[in-house]
Amino acid sequence: MQKAGLLLGAGAQAWKSVRTASSRVTRRDPLANKVALVTASTEGIGFAIARRLAQDGAHVVISSRKQKNVDRAVAELQGEGLSVTGTTCHVGNAEDRKRLVAMAVNLHGGIDILVSNAAVSPVFGSLLDITEDVWDKVLNINVKATALITKEVVPEMEKRGYREGGAVVIVSSIGGFIPSSGMGPYNVTKTALLGLTKNLAIDLASKNIRVNCLAPGLIKTNFSKLLWKDKATEEKMKENLQIRRLGKPEDCAGIVSFLCSEDASYINGETVVVGGGTPSRL
Repeated sequence: MQKAGLLLGAGAQAWKSVRTASSRVTRRDPLANKVALVTASTEGIGFAIARRLAQDGAHVVISSRKQKNVDRAVAELQGEGLSVTGTTCHVGNAEDRKRLVAMAVNLHGGIDILVSNAAVSPVFGSLLDITEDVWDKVLNINVKATALITKEVVPEMEKRGYREGGAVVIVSSIGGFIPSSGMGPYNVTKTALLGLTKNLAIDLASKNIRVNCLAPGLIKTNFSKLLWKDKATEEKMKENLQIRRLGKPEDCAGIVSFLCSEDASYINGETVVVGGGTPSRL
């Protein structure tokens, strides 16, 4: 009995030592010293993505059309001890796109990650009532600007070297699979982004730059407020979900960080739906 007690005591001590040693091991930062650009990132999904990339070790440059929003978001994230800077950027403006890229290069020496999140949905109504000006605006911001800012960052990603590679994540929407009534132009552009992802993935694979896509479902943000503006509307929306709650911006952030990390180094041209179990494929 005494021998058994000694053995048990030794085992307990060994287990205590293992636990003590493991508690000293810090979490690996999967994006350590990577440089990331995130457009439309001062609130909602973009802000959550920027925070998570920085938490995972990246130096993040955020952007928004309004300086006061940039200042607020940068102050909040820097207050959490994160490596975040920012500038204004209207993604539909070529000079703004160039300035955003230049800021990241000048501050951090290059770019490894681009998350294209900017989008607009200026009208609600029948597709047949949409004016040409509205079509131009939505296509310009949601699709063309995404392609052009990707084009802008590719040379900087290439300078980092083939071995390191780069990662682009394009934020589409579940509306790209299942159109929502009254949001025709937005839905069309989000479907276009699914195709843009696949085509860019082909073109950039030889440069060791991966391109993937995030398709959020109903995420509780100011952008989607019309769909959860009161309790009755919110409860009705939940009925369509297998997971009976609306998504949070943070539900998207970890997926994007994963897609930008080495853990996703063999994933290219794919779309991840974060939709609470909403049927998402046509």
